[in-house]
Amino acid sequence: MTQSLSVSCKLEVPEKMRPCMTRTFEEFANACNQILAVAKTEDCWNTTKLHHLTYYAVKSSTGLKANHVCQAIRRVIDNSKATRKIKKFRPTSVSLDARTFVFYEDEWKVGVTLISGRVNFNLSIGNYQRALLKGQTPTSAVLVQHNDGSYYINIVVELPSEPTGKTPKVIGIDLGRRDIATTSTNKAWNGSQLQAVRDRYSRVRSNVQRKRTRSSRKLLRRLSGRERRFQRHINHVISKELVTEAKILGAALAFEDLANIRESLNKKPRNKQERRRTNNWAFYSLRLYTQYKATIAGVPIVFVPAAYTSKTCSRCHAIGDRNGKKFSCKRCGLEHIDSDYNAALNIAALGVSVNTPEIRGIACQLEGQLSLLPIGGEILDKAPA
Repeated sequence: MTQSLSVSCKLEVPEKMRPCMTRTFEEFANACNQILAVAKTEDCWNTTKLHHLTYYAVKSSTGLKANHVCQAIRRVIDNSKATRKIKKFRPTSVSLDARTFVFYEDEWKVGVTLISGRVNFNLSIGNYQRALLKGQTPTSAVLVQHNDGSYYINIVVELPSEPTGKTPKVIGIDLGRRDIATTSTNKAWNGSQLQAVRDRYSRVRSNVQRKRTRSSRKLLRRLSGRERRFQRHINHVISKELVTEAKILGAALAFEDLANIRESLNKKPRNKQERRRTNNWAFYSLRLYTQYKATIAGVPIVFVPAAYTSKTCSRCHAIGDRNGKKFSCKRCGLEHIDSDYNAALNIAALGVSVNTPEIRGIACQLEGQLSLLPIGGEILDKAPA
């Protein structure tokens, strides 16, 4: 098994080549916009049919190479699968394939086909990128232009991953805004700093948006990039620690399935600030980062229903009382346990049932009897020494 990973590498672009780079970016975006217009007009979202409708007209009007046009068609289709709301493509990136991109490991260079032809560029990279690229023969990449004018190429490599198997050990992970993540091993990552940073950026954006000038728009884009990079860094740190702990313990990771959680939360009476905080909640990003790291490390990941995980007692599985960060259960006498930790234990219990269905899991209790979590499985509720 392999896991695809994108390696971001900075390009050393001579000054004389920058106009050609700029033109390539502009024409690729122009091609995407032409294709998008035809796709909307004809209501055609099939790659082959759209190719026949647009290929020759786009190639003649933009001057792009044949494979650039094919990649532009694929980009429009891929974006339409993700969202139909895109209105215009910006000249910020160009998709490359095996015919428009080549990697030279012996010289640490890449060959990129621009609108004028094939050009070789030196890579300005560190040991981390070199280790990932060593021995690789990548066949796809994305050429990217950053706001500061620098150029990067995101090279897609295939890394070998360890096979994942069934394990009775499961670490449950409860995701939230107050605590970004809480595990059944009683580890938590507080989200107060992240929330404070997001609130600060929100206030700054609100003040800048009132000016409505060209410089204010540039400032908004720069602030958005800073906030996004900060959130991405936090999620990478948490996901790495989660996978490392699971690897050491030989355990699987269990997440809640939070699909459509924003829609259900925003239906409740909430003020504008709470809706913004909910919409900025980057739980899906954290899950994606954890997934690809876990695949490389050979750590299984399972997803369980989120319903009632925070309201159920982790000891007797009855519905208890949650009050903020505290959870209590009158039935079994469980008192003042951390509510997120309690939810993580329930997620771990469900994870055992999903990962090893042959083991008898959570079931209805007989009157007067209390049973602990799945028989035969192991809920990891203690952090490793």
